[in-house]
Amino acid sequence: MTTPTSSYRYRPRTRWSDLAFYAGIAGIIVYCVAPFYWMVVSSLRRTSDIFDLTPLPRPWSMENYRAVLGADSTFLRALLNSVIVAGVTTAVALVIAISTSYALARLRFRFKRVLLTLVIATSMFPQIALVVPLLKLFTDIGWINTYQSMILPSLSFALPLAVWTLTTFFKQMPTELEQAAMVDGCTKGQAFFRVVLPVAAPGVFTTAIITFVSAWNEFLIALSMTDSPDYETAPVAISKFSGVSQFVAPFGSQMAAGVLVTVPLIVVVLIFQRRIVAGLASGSVK
Repeated sequence: MTTPTSSYRYRPRTRWSDLAFYAGIAGIIVYCVAPFYWMVVSSLRRTSDIFDLTPLPRPWSMENYRAVLGADSTFLRALLNSVIVAGVTTAVALVIAISTSYALARLRFRFKRVLLTLVIATSMFPQIALVVPLLKLFTDIGWINTYQSMILPSLSFALPLAVWTLTTFFKQMPTELEQAAMVDGCTKGQAFFRVVLPVAAPGVFTTAIITFVSAWNEFLIALSMTDSPDYETAPVAISKFSGVSQFVAPFGSQMAAGVLVTVPLIVVVLIFQRRIVAGLASGSVK
């Protein structure tokens, strides 16, 4: 008597499939890294060599970085403004989103799904449609050239995404965590802060990075709400760079400033990469 055999047979990957797989990965890496590589190379060229197509600058020059970081430059002030705006936006968004998301994930009430849909829908409004009314409002209350005129609009776009992300993460965590902590004598608040929040750290870190990057790269609102170099953020300062004359575009200085703006984000992602990956890949109990 013969036993039935499955129609599926394991077929080991061939050498060509392996090559295609690694070639695809290499192509994605090159596609993602090439713009930043060319920005770094261009920032190290002299102004007269900015349009050269050589893969490496010849000769190397730091004149663009000296122009950006010179004594008469306001770019360092713009970087500090970006840190303040992005940092405060991220901190406030996390405080509100953590409590809101936990309530949405654990409480049962009518129209909860509708509420979540409305939360994410608020982030879909185009910024350009909100700039004019916000500009009128902030002008009337005297908020032009202030940090809050940039933080509050950025928060309105960052908060819905943070709430949606953390709500999904908290939903995947079993309620037995809080129940076990309460059996051991914790209140609901203590169970949240001592048990749930530490387990949710990967998701919180991931949300924080996404929120920080979004606020760091924000341009339209910062451009509209400020006309003073004392409050301009880094993206706005880069857009206003002027060359040595009206006939010379400051491509080299803009490339150098772009590198200086991008490096902090890369450093933050590299430092917290394990937590970011854990937050994106899991929402269960460790």
